Amino acid sequence: MSAYETPHLPGLPPTGPTASPAVFPTGSPGASPDASPGGSAHPPSAGGLPVLQDLDWAALAAELDEEGVALTPPLLTREECAEVRALFDEPALFRSTVTMARHRFGEGRYRYFTHPLPDLVRTLRQRLYPPLAHIATTWAERLGEAGFPHDHEGLVAACAAAGQHRPTPLLLRYGPGGYNCLHQDVYGELTFPLQVAVMLDRPDEDFTGGESVFVEQRPRAQSRPIVKRPRQGQGMVFAVRHRPVRSTRGWSRVTLRHGVSAVHSGQRHVLGVIFHDAQ
Repeated sequence: MSAYETPHLPGLPPTGPTASPAVFPTGSPGASPDASPGGSAHPPSAGGLPVLQDLDWAALAAELDEEGVALTPPLLTREECAEVRALFDEPALFRSTVTMARHRFGEGRYRYFTHPLPDLVRTLRQRLYPPLAHIATTWAERLGEAGFPHDHEGLVAACAAAGQHRPTPLLLRYGPGGYNCLHQDVYGELTFPLQVAVMLDRPDEDFTGGESVFVEQRPRAQSRPIVKRPRQGQGMVFAVRHRPVRSTRGWSRVTLRHGVSAVHSGQRHVLGVIFHDAQ
């Protein structure tokens, strides 16, 4: 049994030492459509990204509980990575572009997608959300916080009610010398506590350097560094802002920030799948 030993939450699979192993929702194709501002919805095509059906969510949840960061098997093929990477050069697909040096965020650029999201991006956002919502609600219960809707459509509606309407999935591009300062992707009052970053290039072939860096600050302790180096197509699931860690006093909230070390050569592209919308 994993560390999911919290009281049963309405609508979620039972967990705990006397329950059957948790069955994580996976999100069926076509469920929880992302609605554009005009009101139209674009469900993902049937059978899109079948690899998502086979993810071991119990193992990923245990890794998130232990580290705050978990690596998935490849979510995208090499061809799908190339398809998403090429979107960076189509300005009409994005609502804004950020040059990091102007804001002292680092060196490089990133672009936020506009509605409607590209098919692969939309499918990842919709189908990764239900099992992540299960984990997020378990974390919230441990910290005495409110849980989250079971499908992404519900989260989008909750964001809209909080004045958060702008989509947050983004593409990042780093060249030689590019890096990203430690930060958290908080875009408003409502923050979904988990996000996913998908590596679109081949480390040590398409680029060198550029490790993913995480720093965790536990109460009354020095910061703990974590470094991950995903392969092409792999996803990194990690805490957006904080997560629960068991302590002698019960559950404590620990803070996580993330960034990218300097790229030495080549280009590094990453797809960021953030689930809550921005103000």
